[in-house]
Amino acid sequence: MPTADVPETFHVTTDEQLRAVSNLTRHRIMAVLRFEPATITQIAERVGLAKGSSSYHVRLLERAGLVKVVRTRKVRGVTERYYAMAARSVVLPDPGEGGPDLLMRHAVADLEASPSGAERHVRMAHLRLTEEQFAELGARLQALADEYRELSDPSLPDASFVFALFHPAQGERSEGGAK
Repeated sequence: MPTADVPETFHVTTDEQLRAVSNLTRHRIMAVLRFEPATITQIAERVGLAKGSSSYHVRLLERAGLVKVVRTRKVRGVTERYYAMAARSVVLPDPGEGGPDLLMRHAVADLEASPSGAERHVRMAHLRLTEEQFAELGARLQALADEYRELSDPSLPDASFVFALFHPAQGERSEGGAK
């Protein structure tokens, strides 16, 4: 599927769309479809689901406009549908103060489900930055993610790159600096 035909972003704006992306199984299905189209059978194999379950989840994603049929072919009298993402990236609404961040929840679930012996690079750093440094670091991380997304080869194994750059909540501190 030529990537020139695919819009850059899909903005989640409706409750139906938000419910569709909130499910971890559907998140994993979208990850399968991120680089190349796949059939229900291929999706089921990659995600480890029964074909019926995969079909159900793909139908919900399709109804929400997040995935679409990009080609069909006849196989032994049955029409086989190939599904792909409706856009190169999905933009979620801001969860608001204290709301769950869906991307981070899915990322943590995927990290926890990754093979224990596989190579991982997980780090956390507490930084003190000016607003300019904060903005620059965010832009550099985004550029790095974009650069490697362009280099992605669908024939290679999946790898996830997740980052979160944020100012933590500043609650009132009691004496001695402890909360």
